[in-house]
Amino acid sequence: MPDPNLLNLDPKVLSGAVAFTAAPPPCDALALGALLPPGTPSTALVVAANDTGMDRLATALAFFAPHAHLITVPAWDCLPYDRVPPHADIAARRLVGLGELATAALDDRPHIVLTTVAAVLQRLPPRKFLAEAQFDIRAGAATDVDALNRFLAANGYTRTGTVREAGEYAVRGGIIDIFPPGAENPTRLDMFGDEVEALRPFDPITQLTVADAPKLDALNLRPVSEIMLTEDAVASFRSRYRATFGVPQADDALYEAVSAGQRHPGMEHWLPLFYDKLETLFDYLPPATPVFLDDHANEAIVARLDLIADYFTARRDMANAKHAAEEGIYNPLPPDALYLSDKEWRATVADRSHGIFTTLDHFVDETAPDTRAVPMLS
Repeated sequence: MPDPNLLNLDPKVLSGAVAFTAAPPPCDALALGALLPPGTPSTALVVAANDTGMDRLATALAFFAPHAHLITVPAWDCLPYDRVPPHADIAARRLVGLGELATAALDDRPHIVLTTVAAVLQRLPPRKFLAEAQFDIRAGAATDVDALNRFLAANGYTRTGTVREAGEYAVRGGIIDIFPPGAENPTRLDMFGDEVEALRPFDPITQLTVADAPKLDALNLRPVSEIMLTEDAVASFRSRYRATFGVPQADDALYEAVSAGQRHPGMEHWLPLFYDKLETLFDYLPPATPVFLDDHANEAIVARLDLIADYFTARRDMANAKHAAEEGIYNPLPPDALYLSDKEWRATVADRSHGIFTTLDHFVDETAPDTRAVPMLS
């Protein structure tokens, strides 16, 4: 059974590289709760091998570290160099977590940022984008409806007749329905001219106001896409696309759509062309944030980087093949434009204190010979 003294584990044990050995689930969550005690304004990044591991850790942390504030950043649910975008719900969950990291100041609680290997290796929009891309609405106050519509269109919201999923909005006369990312229910804006008379949560299935839900005083809207399709972003994309791939062909659907200010399925896979510089999840965190890896994270990192390289090679070869036009033009960006390399990943982690949880009673890593072992089971 777990060492009863584990709850009193000295946070100072996490200095340099540490392997927490003999640590079957949920010893990892138990250790994190002990290393991040209540009343400490600290932050930790926890990297799970995959979504299943992230969900397991989230459940365990809710039990063993209820005092900590949990922020989740999932990965896209599409393959590298895919033709489809991430699902709207996944994109919304990512942007809720990233938006909180980009704008929130630490309070007196420990903060645990929970993510996956696929997510932590992926480059992100700059923090400034998420810090500034928000639209506040207050009940009883005037709202520029035209500006609201521009914000929704530019930040990935889809206009529909009936709002049912996160990232959708509908306009019907003096009624505006919006389903913000991360919200349990969509919100109905009762408008009188430019004034918001009321903000009411409603059921997306019945379309009726939630009876036991109080009226909202305010609504803060954030993007549902990592690409803000503004005039500047379109101009940046066009310029960088031509510089990277040459003069676009006449039937390049991606280039034509973005040039017209329209969203194109899968355009997220050209994210670097819309910004001057991308950042990583580490840029969203305080410099001294320690990193924890679950039992299979290291193997998952190798497998993920191999997968990225394989898909890039396949796309590049197909782009040069004669039959490429049959499936449509696809000009892939090099992996290092979209993802961290193995060298970047190792250097970033080496610069921080980090812990590795393993079910084995020993740990050997030739790239980190100075890793100290801390057994979790007695």
